[in-house]
Amino acid sequence: MKLYALGDLHLGYEFNRKAIEEITPHQDDGLILCGDVGETEAHLELAFTVAKRRFKDVFWCPGNHELYTLASSRPDLRGEAKYNFCVDVARRHGVHTPEDPFVRWDGEGGPVLIALLFTLYDYSFRPPHVTREGALKWAEQTDTVATDEFLLHPDPYPSRDAWCQALIARWETRLATENPEGLPYVLVNHWPLREDLVYIPKVPRFCLWCGTKATEDWHTRFNAKVVVTGHLHVPRTDWKAGVRFEECSLGYPRQWQDVRATGRGINDIIREILPGPPPPEGGELDMRRRRWV
Repeated sequence: MKLYALGDLHLGYEFNRKAIEEITPHQDDGLILCGDVGETEAHLELAFTVAKRRFKDVFWCPGNHELYTLASSRPDLRGEAKYNFCVDVARRHGVHTPEDPFVRWDGEGGPVLIALLFTLYDYSFRPPHVTREGALKWAEQTDTVATDEFLLHPDPYPSRDAWCQALIARWETRLATENPEGLPYVLVNHWPLREDLVYIPKVPRFCLWCGTKATEDWHTRFNAKVVVTGHLHVPRTDWKAGVRFEECSLGYPRQWQDVRATGRGINDIIREILPGPPPPEGGELDMRRRRWV
């Protein structure tokens, strides 16, 4: 019994909707969907239906795209209400969510506790000379602004920063108190937990929307075996202090059509999380790009 992961399906694109139908069955295995499935209920329904048909257990955490409020799809749902709506959709399909208890995994690479997280970001991934007040203008100097600024509302919190702070406090408490056996964690989040793992050379100032420095030490503080994330659309594997970090995003069609050109497909992109490889000597290893397995 193995554990796999795939993020950033972006099912608003027909190319990606067709691709997920090609996923081969793994009837005894588990699949993590680490955010940005899509923006609408229909996108979630499709992803969860396909995943549950092909995998024994399915785990999901939200990305920024699930949280968008669109005029064409449930414009009444903003911020936390949109998140709770997505959780309800997942539960209808028997998909594990961040609102459920952490899940003990006894398959290959276990036992571990799978912790589905939801942290958002607080604009703290920025150079020391850039203040929070000046952060957006700093990004705008290179024509960089996230769609989140227009579609991801923080209601009922006064700001995304405040929502992020509340989420961080909540998950710090849960990670510290909901593991009575002291098992290693598989930490699953959409946004990267460490700023030094944000590598987006084409839009470097997009880093503002990529996480929070508050999670910098969570991999060691909470005894993680693996950290699984998406968001960057730069699939990679890193090792930090003996902990493996897997960025598992699929991305927009233009970003992975090169995989098709090599004769490969989505089944070559799905990442094995457990059992996975042993740690490298010394526990540290520079980034390895992982366009496919």
